Amino acid sequence: MFQAAFSYQSEPSAGIDLGPGVAAERVARPANGARFDLEIQSFATEAGLSGWFEYDAALFDGPSVARLARAFESLVWGLVADPSRPIDRQPLMSASERDRVIALAGGPRVAWPAAGLIPELLDAAAAARPDEPALRDGERLLDHAGLAALRHRLARLLGERGLGRGSVVAVALERSLELVVSLQAVMAAGAAYLPVDLDAPAERLRDVLADADLLISTADVAHRLGDGESLAACPEWLWDRDGAEIDGFDSAAPDVEILPDDLAYVIYTSGSTGRPKGVANTHRGLRNRLLWMQDAYPIGPGDRIAQKTPYTFDVSVWEFFWPTLAGASLVMLPPGDHRDPAAVARLVRDAAITTMHFVPSMLRLHLAQGEAAQATALRRVICSGEALPRELVQQFHAVFPGERVALENLYGPTEAAIDVTAWPCRAGEDGPVPIGRPIANTSVHVLDAHREPVPLGVVGELYLGGDNVAAGYVGRPDLTAERFVPDPFEPGGRLYRTGDLGRLVDDGGPVAVVEYLGRADRQVKLRGLRVELGEIEAVLVTHPTVAGAVVSARTFGTGDVRLVGYVQPAPGAEVDGAELGSHLRRYVPDYMVPGIWMSVAGFPLSANGKCDESKLPQPDVTPTQRTVVAPRDDLERLITGVWAETLGIEQVGVDDAFFDLGGHSLLLIQVRERLGELLGRELSMVELFQHPTPAALAAHLRGTSTNSAATAGRGRADQRLRARSGQRRADLRRTQHRQEG
Repeated sequence: MFQAAFSYQSEPSAGIDLGPGVAAERVARPANGARFDLEIQSFATEAGLSGWFEYDAALFDGPSVARLARAFESLVWGLVADPSRPIDRQPLMSASERDRVIALAGGPRVAWPAAGLIPELLDAAAAARPDEPALRDGERLLDHAGLAALRHRLARLLGERGLGRGSVVAVALERSLELVVSLQAVMAAGAAYLPVDLDAPAERLRDVLADADLLISTADVAHRLGDGESLAACPEWLWDRDGAEIDGFDSAAPDVEILPDDLAYVIYTSGSTGRPKGVANTHRGLRNRLLWMQDAYPIGPGDRIAQKTPYTFDVSVWEFFWPTLAGASLVMLPPGDHRDPAAVARLVRDAAITTMHFVPSMLRLHLAQGEAAQATALRRVICSGEALPRELVQQFHAVFPGERVALENLYGPTEAAIDVTAWPCRAGEDGPVPIGRPIANTSVHVLDAHREPVPLGVVGELYLGGDNVAAGYVGRPDLTAERFVPDPFEPGGRLYRTGDLGRLVDDGGPVAVVEYLGRADRQVKLRGLRVELGEIEAVLVTHPTVAGAVVSARTFGTGDVRLVGYVQPAPGAEVDGAELGSHLRRYVPDYMVPGIWMSVAGFPLSANGKCDESKLPQPDVTPTQRTVVAPRDDLERLITGVWAETLGIEQVGVDDAFFDLGGHSLLLIQVRERLGELLGRELSMVELFQHPTPAALAAHLRGTSTNSAATAGRGRADQRLRARSGQRRADLRRTQHRQEG
């Protein structure tokens, strides 16, 4: 019924009188097994409070329990110091431990030796390697000197039109040479570029373009966007109509002063209210991000980087600027080919790509291509955009054995200059894939609802600080103030509140490892208990048969809320709900295990690439892979009918166990009440637990509970009770350990 216990009592030996000169002393004896997952036994003595922690070694290790003991001690001292303070504001860490957690949340402080912001760094690379290849778009090639000349001419044209610092220039182009030149030129002019989604609905496009001072496009694309009418309230500059104008401008870099906090680019993301919001990122953040990347994954002449990410997603920013900054070459994927795994695999092989990016779902499709393993020049794949399953990491290293190709897992929202954490994915590792350590000059704090640091290993919301934090949302001061808050750990700094859940793990390094656990806004209440759906998903994807998972809380006809596990099986695997339930129970409480499982080929995605849960198939509440034995008399028919009505399913067999059909304790109460009405007698919850099938319950009610059906029912009940209280400890030896206090 419960798996955590706290006991408080007086020291038993204090009241034992053994005569003059003889004293009784309590001696802690090792036991053969822990009674609960976690138990605190405490004793009041004349000297104060003493006791120990008793725990299941299959669920906790010594350092974890030691941290719990320190947290408990901090809590007790806080209660004594200020008993009027609300319990959720009491400290769980000492001052020194709190300082240590804050220190572990910060990435290394680095003063980059390279001078200037991104436009100057691009020019320095062009001056150093003018003749090296810089850009390939089909048959069109540019060296670094040629690319610099084009961006300078267009930047000067923009400056002549009054566009510079504080201006926003929208760009609506297919993937092409002109797209790269346009983005780099806007930044060289001191303005911020705003990429336009060519597939967005007209109303959304109008909202986006309302913030622009100029639209760079082509006649064809502009016509297509507005269905023949211009959607822009600003002037248009079209490459196929006006492109010749740049020939009259000097190819030297424009003399433009750009400051670190000036805007570099604006990317729109969907908003919870349905209104898109424009995230404004600064030169400071972009410079830090790109220089960190060049330091962590150095590239140069001879490297070829694939440009395949749609430019409305912030991953594309490093694809457009990092290769040029480093003197490498950018290879453009033809428009639309990013959706074709075979075309991507051919480009990687034939163009001798050395570094490229995939979101995990696309990486899975890429690895399934025969050409993937033929990419002999490939040295590094960078993953970000969604959670990376461990099974996919293993598949990657099977395709690229010997770690000849590195796999890096990066994390970062649009509101923080592309990425803020990084993790190298090695072969042979197990468990959930971390999102990594904070990169240079950034911090990733895990805070509670009061924006206080939580102890190591404890789940909280991720707050991002440091150079990469965006300026805010364009024209949305209210939303900016809500999501970008003062940094209490860095005077004058700001934190971005991500809405993501995670925890810090101390692995002995100078910077903590961050584990991502899903979204805070997918928190649900289930029978009064708080459930983070992302936590369940994070455990599910560690199972070798699971390629992807989404857990959803669904309301059924009876008004009850149940968890549904949507699972995309790994290649060659099948969804086994019983096996996945057993796997989950090793890590989460029983109430967090879905009662219904659905196998899906893939997940419907929203415009921003996230799973659209509203489009997932309706769950089938009828359990599969079972033989339904029909009721044999009126009593069994009555019981199965009540179960079917309560559970919202069509058919219940006499040998079906209530909890195996997706039932839970609150529904069992409804069954008890309904059966009591129909039978004219009260049933206890103990009776229902002990006789979990209609056949067993009917036999019990007939007064024949000693027969085989009832005996089998009790056996299943005992098994169910053991499962509910400790199934996640199956096959693991229970050992008692004590943390003396």
